[in-house]
Amino acid sequence: MFFKILLNFIFGYLNVTIEGYYIERFINTCMSKGIFFWGMKRTRSTIMNMNLGASEFKQAIKIAKKHGCRIKINGKHGLPFILKKYKKRKIFFILLLLVFAIIFALSKFVWNIEITGNTAIDSNEIIEALNADGLKIGTLKSKVNTEEIVNKIRYQRDDIAWIGIELTGTNAIVKIVEADSKPEIVDENDYCNIIASKDGIIEKITAQNGTIMVTEGTEVKQGDILIAGYMEGKYTGRNYVNAQGEVKAKVTYAQTEKIYKKETKKEKTGNFENKYAIKINNFKINFYKTLSKYENYDTMYTSKKIKLFSNFYLPIEIIKYTNYEVTNTEITYNEEKAKEEGTKRAEEKLNSLITNVDSAEKQVSVTDMGSFYDIKVTYIVTENIGTKEKIVF
Repeated sequence: MFFKILLNFIFGYLNVTIEGYYIERFINTCMSKGIFFWGMKRTRSTIMNMNLGASEFKQAIKIAKKHGCRIKINGKHGLPFILKKYKKRKIFFILLLLVFAIIFALSKFVWNIEITGNTAIDSNEIIEALNADGLKIGTLKSKVNTEEIVNKIRYQRDDIAWIGIELTGTNAIVKIVEADSKPEIVDENDYCNIIASKDGIIEKITAQNGTIMVTEGTEVKQGDILIAGYMEGKYTGRNYVNAQGEVKAKVTYAQTEKIYKKETKKEKTGNFENKYAIKINNFKINFYKTLSKYENYDTMYTSKKIKLFSNFYLPIEIIKYTNYEVTNTEITYNEEKAKEEGTKRAEEKLNSLITNVDSAEKQVSVTDMGSFYDIKVTYIVTENIGTKEKIVF
């Protein structure tokens, strides 16, 4: 049935209304003659709407007269009538065909790369790796060997446990599972040492199992063995164990901030302007004057790729530039104000690094460097630096 409807669309069909007392007889006779109807709908007992092929209309009229029915054409549909309608608009029709041809040609390329599943890994890193291995914007899909690219990236990067690439429409969807970066957990039955996780000066060390290798006051480096995973006796010899204990050490953290004696502070006024540009592949057209109307401003931009369907992207990108007006206020720092501001900035960074702290001692030093001050904040903290490392024989 679908095939017959499709043929009638190609050769043209009519939507008609049949009116009369013997509509059923009319339909039966037409069917016996091989006339095909579809979309039949009775509006009244003596009136029915239906579709039939344009080439069969004259034959249907003769049959209708024979059964005392009348036929009225409501509409003409199908390809011949569409062409007839637009025959005076040849340029429009040619342009329409050209658009479809362009869309078909564009569908053979990759116009967008979508990265999913990554949290710790920057998407730009993945895109750079994909570009180097042959998957980039504007690449023919037929030339993209997804299996080869996946194998190369998995071999090159230890931080990716799994990667998959799916080409859908003009979109390349890259799915990533990041490798677990947690440290290896040493089983309590494995032989292991306790080593220093960072540099420090030993303040207190106790061992429930194993042999202490350093004394209080000893300066140690990251990776040094603090409690060895063995016990040694005069008569029993050396027996390997799972080292158990706690090591407290003084660890030094330092952060230096540069505070200029004269700095310019920017503050937004609340005024802004939007400007737009369109980028077609690597060619950009600006719809604005280059200069902003503001004397002092900061610019932020966002971009949006054009797509016809969910995964059918076009090589067209709309770029929006937002210029925020700012006022520049000059701030003068003397030594006291510089020390206060530099300490604040340094402490924000240090506090994000330091964890598991028992006690802390803070030292601040100020050095006048001529046009600026160097503010150095030092934390000397007491923390547990012992971590287990499996013994490999």
